[in-house]
Parts: sequence; C-alpha cells; structure tokens
Amino acid sequence: MSEITPFYEKKEVCPLCKKSFTTTKIRSRFVKVVSYDTDFSPIYQDPEINPLIYYVNVCPYCGYSYTDEFSRYFSSAILSEMKEKVSSRWVYQDYGKHRSIQDGINSYKLAYYCAALRNEKYVTMGGLALRAAWLYRLLQSQEEEKRFLEIAVKKYEASFSNGDFSRTKMSEIKILYLIGELKKRLGRYKEAAFYFSKVLEKQKNCTEPNILEMTKNQWQKIRNALK
Repeated sequence: MSEITPFYEKKEVCPLCKKSFTTTKIRSRFVKVVSYDTDFSPIYQDPEINPLIYYVNVCPYCGYSYTDEFSRYFSSAILSEMKEKVSSRWVYQDYGKHRSIQDGINSYKLAYYCAALRNEKYVTMGGLALRAAWLYRLLQSQEEEKRFLEIAVKKYEASFSNGDFSRTKMSEIKILYLIGELKKRLGRYKEAAFYFSKVLEKQKNCTEPNILEMTKNQWQKIRNALK
C-alpha cells in the first residue's frame, strides 16, 4: 500500500475555456494550525503544508484563475472581455504542481485580475488581496504586504457599504472587525477605532465572542497608541 501524502491532484474543468486540468491541493487531515494572527492569518505547524498557497485554480491553457467563491456564469460581454484580456495574452504556464510562496502570490494576482474583469463581489476580491498579503508576510516583504492590505481594506469597506458579504461566510461583526484591524495595521488608528466601536455597539447581540474579545484587545491597543 502506497503512503498517503499531504498533497493530491484535483481535476478541474476551466469555466472559461472548458478544458480539463489538474491542480494540487492539500488534504485537510494534514493541515495543522498552531494559531491565528489578529487579521485571521493562519499560522501553520509545517510551513510547507500551507493550503493558502494552493487556494487559487489556474487554468494552464487560457490563464483563467479562480476560486470556489467565483461565479460560474459568464455573460456574453464578460466572456468576450475575458478572452480578449486574459486568454489571448496568456502563455502556457502550469501552476498545477508544487508551488512556492511566490507562485501562490502570483496565483492570487492572476485571480484578482480575473475577478476585477468579471465584477466579482467586493468581499471575494478583498479575500484574494488579504491572502496575498498573508503570503507576503511569510516572505517578510513588508512593503508588498501593506500594498495588498490596502487593497483588501478598500474592498472590504465597499463590501460592507453595499452588503455583498451577506450570504457568505463573512458575518457583519467579522467584516467590521477586519476593516478595523487592517486599518490599525496600516497605521490609521482613528479610522480603526471607528470600526472597532461599531463592533462593540453590537456586543449585546454578538454570537461570535472570540471576535468581540479580539476587538476589545485591539481597541485597548489603539487607545494606548492615541494617548
């Protein structure tokens, strides 16, 4: 009997060009999270077994890059634009095997570009940018990390404003906290305090006590920083 490894190949059919390809994923039983950073970035026991790196599917034939959160529907106008701005410019690359952290970052950039072209939800685009920032954090690339945190917080603010996070895994309490936390990391303490205060206003009806506790901790840090 062959030994089961953390990695396996998953078959995908590209939603854009309809061609089949395989992409590497990580079996959940091998994923060990030690802790989470204050912006929910998971800290894995084994840095090599990091599912974030393999989160995005990249079609090697046309370049269309997507996650499970993406819509599968293409209007004729979007289909035409995707072919013009993605497929026609794509040079065959296979992201389906082992990926480095930089490969993972590149896959998020590709997915973000595709998401922007097809007008995916703001919350989806925010998640792509935030995960890219987490990977840059692993590389200790602070400038690029901040650049993608900036993109993420703008998309999350837009998501909160128009409510497109509803019916996703992102709750109102979580998105308010996350906006506050990202603004704090970017040094915008007064803006961060505003969003943290919105979380605290909802604490009577809060069903996520861990986020409430995190908010109180970060709120106190901001108060100390603003003194």
